[in-house]
Amino acid sequence: MVEMSGEISGETLETRLKRLERLLEVSRNLSAMLELEPLLQSIIDVAIELTSSEEASILLYDEEHESLKFVAALWEKQEEMRGMRVPIENSIAGEVFTQCRPVVVPDAQSDPRLYRKVDEEIGYKTASLLAVPMMFQGKATGVLSAVNHVNGSHYSNDDIEVLETLASQAAIAIHNADYLKETKEAFQDLAELDRMKSDFLAITSHELRTPLGLILGHATYLSEGVEEGMKPQLDVIVRSALRLKDIVDDLAKVNNFQSGQSQLRKRMIDLASLTKKVSMAFQDLAEEKGIDMKCSHPEEAMRVEGDEEKIGLALGHLVKNAITFTEKGGHVEVRCEPVPGYVKVMVKDNGIGIPRKDIGRIFERFFQVEAHMTRKHGGMGLGLSVAQMMVEMHGGRIGVESVEGKGSIFTMLLPTQPPELGSATQALEEG
Repeated sequence: MVEMSGEISGETLETRLKRLERLLEVSRNLSAMLELEPLLQSIIDVAIELTSSEEASILLYDEEHESLKFVAALWEKQEEMRGMRVPIENSIAGEVFTQCRPVVVPDAQSDPRLYRKVDEEIGYKTASLLAVPMMFQGKATGVLSAVNHVNGSHYSNDDIEVLETLASQAAIAIHNADYLKETKEAFQDLAELDRMKSDFLAITSHELRTPLGLILGHATYLSEGVEEGMKPQLDVIVRSALRLKDIVDDLAKVNNFQSGQSQLRKRMIDLASLTKKVSMAFQDLAEEKGIDMKCSHPEEAMRVEGDEEKIGLALGHLVKNAITFTEKGGHVEVRCEPVPGYVKVMVKDNGIGIPRKDIGRIFERFFQVEAHMTRKHGGMGLGLSVAQMMVEMHGGRIGVESVEGKGSIFTMLLPTQPPELGSATQALEEG
C-alpha cells in the first residue's frame, strides 16, 4: 500500500513508453557497472531524470549505528551529505525502510516525520518527496528518494512505479558491486598468504640445511669410533636427521617449483627400468614393515623424454606413501604399461585407503588425511604435492582412486611425445 495525499497526475501513453525505454536502457547500463561510486552517482542522475525532480539521494542501512546513512546525492551536494545519518525512528526514510513500502509526501514542510536536520545542514528546503525501499532478496537494504517534483506538481503513480523499478535494480547492482569488492579483497588476502607461505618455504629450507648437514656429518663421524653400545643411539640420530633432510628437500622442491627455478634436464629414459629401480630402493622398507611388494612391467622398453631424477622422485613418493599407509601383511604393487600416446605407471595397495571427503584435496600442499592418521604415520603432507608437481612439469597427469579401508591406486600418465592441451587428462579418465 502506498501512502500519499493530494492530486495524483497521470501521463500519456507516449510519455510512458519513452520512460520505459529509458528505464530499460538504464537497466542495461547499471548491470555493466562494477565500480560502486560511479554506479551510485548514475542511479541518482537517472532518478532525477525519470521522476522530473530537483534532487535525489540514496541512503543505505548502517547496521553498526542502526540508522540510514547518505551514500549518494546530487554531485554538488555529495561532499556535504556524505556520511550524514537519518534515524530509523520518527523519519520518513525510516518508515519506508522498516515498513518496506513507498511514501509520497506532497507537502513535506507540514509533515512531522521530515528529518529537518538534513535541510538545515545543507541549506535546502524539501517541498515534496517520494521515497521507496531498496529491496534485495525480500529484505530492505536502503531507501531511494526523489525530492521536489519540478513545477511544484505532485508525484504520480507512474513516478512511484519508475522509482521502485530503479530502486530494485539499484539494490541488485549495489549488492553485486559490494560482492565484487569483497571477492577482490579475498583474492588479495589469499595472494598475500600465498606469498608469505612461499617466503616461509624458502627461508625454512635454506636455514635448516646448514645445521642439518652438521648434525649428519658429526653423527656419521662419531658412529665410526664409539663403542658398540652407543651405536644404536647414534643410528637414531642419523635416521631422524635423514628424515628431516627429506622434509627440507621437499620444502626446497616446492619453493623451486613455485618460483620457476625448477628446470627439467630432459633425455630419453626407460620408464620400465626406472620403475624397477625405484621399487628396489624401497624393498627394504617394505620388508621391514612386513609388506609384500611387487613390480611388474612388459619386457620391452617404454621410453619417454623427461628428467629421470624428477620422475623417479615422483614415483618414489607414491611408493613410499603406499608402504606407509599399508599395514603389516599387506600388498603393494608397482606396475608400468603403455597406453596410446602415454606410459602409465600405477602404484596399488590394499592399505587404509582415503576417505571420500578427502580425495579431492589429497594433492594439496600440507594437506593431511585426518588427525589420527597424521599422529600414527607422521609427515607434513608434501610428498603427494611434490609428486604432482614433478609429473605436471612433464606435461603429464596424476590421479587417485581409493576406497576407505580397502586401499588406493595412484596413477601417473607421462606422454611419449609433447602433449596437446588437455590430452593427458582425457587419457587418465579413459584409462
